Amino acid sequence: MAAEVKPIPNAIPSPHAAEEEDLREHLMFDPRPREEMNRMVMDSMTHTTPRYWIVVGILAVLTAVLLYGVWGYMIFTGIGISGERRPNYWGIFIVSLVFWIGISHAGTFVSAILRVFKAEFRRPFTRAAELMTTFGLAAGALWPLIHLGRVWVFYWMIPYPNARWLWPNFRSPLVWDFMAITTYLLSSTIYLYLPLLPDLAMARDRTKGWRHVVYKFLALGWRGTEAEWFRLRKAINIFAIAIIPVMFSVHTIVSWDFAVAQTGGWNSTIFGPYFIIGAILSGVSAVVTILIILRATLKNMDYFIRLEHIDALGKLLLVFSMAWAYFFFNDYMVSWYGGSEVVRTILTFHASGPSAWIWYVMLLCNVAIPWLTLWSKKLRRTPWLMLIVTLGINVGMYFERYTIIPITLGHQRMPFDWGEYTPRLPEISLALGSLCLFMLLYMLASRFIPMVPVWEVREGQEAHQLRKVGKTVVPSVSELE
Repeated sequence: MAAEVKPIPNAIPSPHAAEEEDLREHLMFDPRPREEMNRMVMDSMTHTTPRYWIVVGILAVLTAVLLYGVWGYMIFTGIGISGERRPNYWGIFIVSLVFWIGISHAGTFVSAILRVFKAEFRRPFTRAAELMTTFGLAAGALWPLIHLGRVWVFYWMIPYPNARWLWPNFRSPLVWDFMAITTYLLSSTIYLYLPLLPDLAMARDRTKGWRHVVYKFLALGWRGTEAEWFRLRKAINIFAIAIIPVMFSVHTIVSWDFAVAQTGGWNSTIFGPYFIIGAILSGVSAVVTILIILRATLKNMDYFIRLEHIDALGKLLLVFSMAWAYFFFNDYMVSWYGGSEVVRTILTFHASGPSAWIWYVMLLCNVAIPWLTLWSKKLRRTPWLMLIVTLGINVGMYFERYTIIPITLGHQRMPFDWGEYTPRLPEISLALGSLCLFMLLYMLASRFIPMVPVWEVREGQEAHQLRKVGKTVVPSVSELE
């Protein structure tokens, strides 16, 4: 019997094949045809399941009941149904305001700052971060109106000429918040819309019916000419630079709501950068949470959002966790050694009073857990673990704002005026309702807006190349103008 002859391979494998294969794991070195990527994004928008609509329906009902239903009841009954009373007149309403404004900083940081510094890993998820900015501001803008009580006179905060020559009190934090949120919402929406134009045109050319009509209107006649691309890139670069100081100023203004007061524990010059670092920490954590959920639920999204992106954002989280810890303990040490006995009493109460568990959970979520996990590349590339870590960070950041506002307000200079703040059911319902509103807006946007800027991804893939230098293969990045 003749021995079996094995076929000889037609080609000898390249000595650099394994090295090139490792680089292909990166999105920028794993290009696909532009038309195929367009189809993948459109499939993620049009591929819906009954489970999706069930979740959307549940969120819509919860938003209507927990947010707008309870808010309407509070308008009819009065703000007295909440737990806000002497000495705690700022409770969950203002805690949620600061939290959502902080969440909204992620879009500007991830998109604008990383774009200015030419961080290439940002390309596939800038849209997801920018949407989070807009929807976070939409949820945060409700809280000054809710806390106002008599919401029908909200226009008193607007600086406009009137027949009675009445002007807002420009020393009021309500006016500061109104102007800051309005400015940031307008600028961030424009910054979201500009890079969206080529993708809206792509959706326009691949849809029919009412979708085609809507995308045709929103695309503003985009045809992709050289002149249009030149103007678009110039406009994006200008907005990316201009919106960064707006981002810093907005949360600095929010910190001034507290720092300009003579309240013990608030009158601190470190509050500006401290609040900004906390906002970026919570915002980037929320971006990671959303990316993991999008990657697991949207069709074809695992091609665009890869473990390398979660890994890179995990490194940023570790850096900002360390920066937040520095500013947090800096604020405590300066107040402890340079403040009065009243301030030291307040700081001691944070760590030893009835609400001390909130203070310890805050440090556990914002410092201990990130430092113990995010140093490891293997752990940063484990999606379920990163989901737990990032959700924990945002819980910790919410508790941090809770510690700063109601717990600090409850123990001021006069012991006879001390009191514990206990949030009531309407406040908790409104806070959960704002979360449902944010999730509902994001889920609806995922079916009507291309979640990945295909043109930016394609542009990055064209700029990245593999070239041989001697006996090795190295990546190179070209400048695209």
